[in-house]
Amino acid sequence: MSKFFSEKYASLVPYTPGEQPRDMQYIKLNTNESPYPPSKKAQDLASEAAKRLQLYSDPECTALVNELASLYNIKPNQILLTNGSDEILNFAFMAFCDSNTPAMFADITYGFYKVFAQINCLPYVEVPLNDDFTLSKADYLNAGKTIFIANPNAPTGLALNLDDIEEIVKANPNNVVVIDEAYVDFGAQSAISLVDKYDNLLVTQTFSKSRSMAGARLGFGIGCEALINDLKTVKYSTNPYNVNSMTMAAGLGCLKDEEYTRKNCNQIIETRQYTAKELKKLGFEMTDSATNFLFCKHPNIDGGELYLKLKEAGVLVRHFDTDKLCQYNRITIGTRQQMDALIQKTKTILEDKK
Repeated sequence: MSKFFSEKYASLVPYTPGEQPRDMQYIKLNTNESPYPPSKKAQDLASEAAKRLQLYSDPECTALVNELASLYNIKPNQILLTNGSDEILNFAFMAFCDSNTPAMFADITYGFYKVFAQINCLPYVEVPLNDDFTLSKADYLNAGKTIFIANPNAPTGLALNLDDIEEIVKANPNNVVVIDEAYVDFGAQSAISLVDKYDNLLVTQTFSKSRSMAGARLGFGIGCEALINDLKTVKYSTNPYNVNSMTMAAGLGCLKDEEYTRKNCNQIIETRQYTAKELKKLGFEMTDSATNFLFCKHPNIDGGELYLKLKEAGVLVRHFDTDKLCQYNRITIGTRQQMDALIQKTKTILEDKK
């Protein structure tokens, strides 16, 4: 770092994105992207919007907000669109945490939570998961802190049921509970149905996973009007035009083609179940994933070694080099053809290991 870098960030450890190597052509199963392209309607509307890029985008994302409100049967003033769900999560750390109200999240969860707390110079508490990677609901009751829960969780893939989520929200009436639903469309229950019942609930989602728009950067939050207004204060104090016109148009086209999204999600779920079954035949152990990835390990090969050998064979998966996770790899669900290639290459690696 330079001599000019602020001391307040001297100890900051940034989030590490998944690899994007260019040295060869890989089967890319490491960043939980969809294997399917965006809806044709999304592509067409984005292309049309490109003709008007000399103009600023609509800071209120009016058409997109109205479409989301209709889809989820809520009011437009309960929605805020952002540059990916990372942005609204960061807004929530800024708006609802301070020196008197620490952030609270699991010790094994989305790695950006810790970074958001640190870059905003906020106190935080990391709550250990159980040995089987499940989250203990009791740890989050009457917490007295701003709670962040990824549901389903990443990288574990496990989901809480809606009753447990509601109990946590209900037990913390004086603090905001943020439910990060980046993977909710692959097998979990959304908490959006609870936002009219609890004024301390914020639900965040993204277009990156189930809606095939990771490269577009589009996310949103849903909560009561007062919470959304708090977040708008942060947004309009940083970047009013945070969602560009082409992304906004693509998002609208995507929402107008929900049948395409549902079809893709169902296909990914089916492929996940198939892949899990085949990997278990090879001796893998894994969590019960409700996401578009599998979190698994094998008793006869080190997690880091398997990751490297798969990379040498042209398959990228995600490895986390920490004490609790180092034996595991997170494998994104791709097409059936991609998963068959993964299974075959893994089988070869295991046979060579004998």
